[in-house]
Amino acid sequence: MGISEIYIVKRDGKRAPFSVEKIKRAISKAFLSVGGYATDDDLTSVLSRVRVSDGMSVEEIQNQVEVALMAERYFAVAKSYMLYRQKHSEDREDREKLEFLINYCDAKNPATGSKYDANANVENKNIATLIGELPKRNFIRLNRRLLTDRIKEMYGKELSDKYLRLLNGHFIYKNDETSMANYCASITMYPWLLGGTLSVGGNSTRPTNLKSFCGGFVNMVFIVSSMLSGACATPEFLMYMNYFIEQEYGEDYYTRADEVVDLSKKRRTIDKMITDCFEQIVYSINQPTGARNFQAVFWNVAYYDRYYFESLFGEFVFPDGSKPHWESLSWLQKRFMTWFNRERTKTVLTFPVETMALLTRDGDVMDREWGDFTAEMYAAGHSFFTYISDNADSLSSCCRLRNEIQDNGFSYTLGAGGVSTGSKSVLTINLNRCIQYAVKNGMHYLAHLEEIVDLVHKVQIAYNENLKELKAKGMLPLFDAGYINLARQYLTVGVNGLVEAAEFLGIRIDDNDDYAAFVQGVLGLIERYNRKYRSKEVMFNCEMIPAENVGVKHAKWDREDGYAVPRDCYNSYFYVVEDKSLNVIDKFRLHGRRYIEHLTGGSALHMNLEEHLSKEQYRHLLRVAAAEGCNYFTFNIPNTVCNKCGHIDKRYLKECPACHSDDVDYLTRVIGYMKRVSNFSAARQQEAERRYYGNMKPAAGSTETPGQQGAHPQQEPFAQKEPAGQKSSPSQEAV
Repeated sequence: MGISEIYIVKRDGKRAPFSVEKIKRAISKAFLSVGGYATDDDLTSVLSRVRVSDGMSVEEIQNQVEVALMAERYFAVAKSYMLYRQKHSEDREDREKLEFLINYCDAKNPATGSKYDANANVENKNIATLIGELPKRNFIRLNRRLLTDRIKEMYGKELSDKYLRLLNGHFIYKNDETSMANYCASITMYPWLLGGTLSVGGNSTRPTNLKSFCGGFVNMVFIVSSMLSGACATPEFLMYMNYFIEQEYGEDYYTRADEVVDLSKKRRTIDKMITDCFEQIVYSINQPTGARNFQAVFWNVAYYDRYYFESLFGEFVFPDGSKPHWESLSWLQKRFMTWFNRERTKTVLTFPVETMALLTRDGDVMDREWGDFTAEMYAAGHSFFTYISDNADSLSSCCRLRNEIQDNGFSYTLGAGGVSTGSKSVLTINLNRCIQYAVKNGMHYLAHLEEIVDLVHKVQIAYNENLKELKAKGMLPLFDAGYINLARQYLTVGVNGLVEAAEFLGIRIDDNDDYAAFVQGVLGLIERYNRKYRSKEVMFNCEMIPAENVGVKHAKWDREDGYAVPRDCYNSYFYVVEDKSLNVIDKFRLHGRRYIEHLTGGSALHMNLEEHLSKEQYRHLLRVAAAEGCNYFTFNIPNTVCNKCGHIDKRYLKECPACHSDDVDYLTRVIGYMKRVSNFSAARQQEAERRYYGNMKPAAGSTETPGQQGAHPQQEPFAQKEPAGQKSSPSQEAV
């Protein structure tokens, strides 16, 4: 490779042609600064010690120049060069921060202004969010140094350098590198039930009644979330709340919900007392907090059908020896869901992200009552996730993250530690770049991927060692207090650009054998290495990451470096979101068992529709999901928000039905959670505009339109579309 063909990596991660003249000028300036003059011989002797290779960073080259000056005994010049380099670096940092400050203040919204991890959950742009953004670059440098030092210690400098090359070359991406905190967690609340927040640095004692439960829960979630980068899931939330309601009003309270129990002038019923508790908790947690860069806590709750609940908590006991009661909990789950759905017509409430957990058997949910209720809530315009499984061996938290718990020391006898799981760290592979690079360089893409996947696992193990050291030094109280179990959390291998890579290879993106074989080959490779590196201390899973931020970045970086990029934001699904040819059944199948088999860390189907379906249609789609093996999905119908009068309508409208203004915004899922489209980053707003929302027309003769109260028309059956050469599945035949 000639010198003209060598590309180096600049400080911003971009590649640029190598220029030896720039090095000569820098050395000459260093000589002049100490009253000397660099002759051609001087320059030749110094440069003869500098070795430049393709993909080398600017810092690596400058380090070599320093060593070369010292070796040639130009000590004063070397000192001057170092001082100049340091001063130049400080000046550059100051200029970059000032430029960022100005651009951030001028940005349309915080997500667009953020340079490193755009987040639609940050709704407001103010001094608090600016303060949170400014140190992110320093955190990246620190985290990167901590990790590479550990990699060197465990695997040697060569692997550490290779990791940096792949990182800077955008073959891989370290998620949440701007934070030192653990990624996300599904926590057990049992330690809080026993001792309050004292063990994690708080000052509240254990809850003793319904009032202290509500206030204490909010405080606990804020404390826990301040020590996490991502979501905080509380799978036991409603079960614990139900316990304190029973302590207050009796085990049969749900049969007496209309009974007046408040002797004040308000004369509140049991039901009103409970919904007031809902309001206190939900509105408190939806407030922005300084510990999260002025964003609301990413909070998740779970609902269970009877069979799922009994599998998880059948032998659970509270500290007083009592057991949870399904009948009252079932009522409370339904009450919270209906209340939250209605509350979302009053104001924008992003959290909690709700997950309905249903057990399935023989192509349908086992608990028909809860299957019907799930369909009823979808038909009423509610937006939540459904997680179905034929075994209660896993939990889904966050906006798609799935974690196995059966072989993870799950305690069926106490239930206190079993739900404690999550992800410690996510390292994502840019499949589109990796595969294109392999093909362009005459390699089989799986062989090239195997090399990268192996490195990713070693890097994650090194990260885990750093976590263990932090824990040993008392820096991770959530683990010490028992909210999270280090051994029960996963090291996650993320994937992005899978669809785009398949498109590059000329594979049709629909349900066909070539596409299925490609998906299984790539994800199966990762899963084999997940098993290879698994031990008693570390577990791995593979997740199709949400990619709210990096999906845009990967497309941008790849296009800049000459790779084929079919869209400005890489997909987070197995289908192309703008594809109008795929029907509802197609999408369920593309997120079915033969595509998600190796995604042990989860994926999510967002079924984008223009309008709500009927209860019967949603109930049928639950059966479709069960038959196809699609285990995690939601129906995404944009809600209309009027910017003039504030009215919120659960339909996708062009004008406000209250004041008839056309100045409207839309609530839809950026990825896992619902936000105004105006809160999305500029690039994500463009992606949202390209999404195809299926249009289900009313049946002939129907004049009814879907409203906010759940009155929906009987709509035409979904269009049939059978892939060439394949037989219809039971799910398709039934549609």
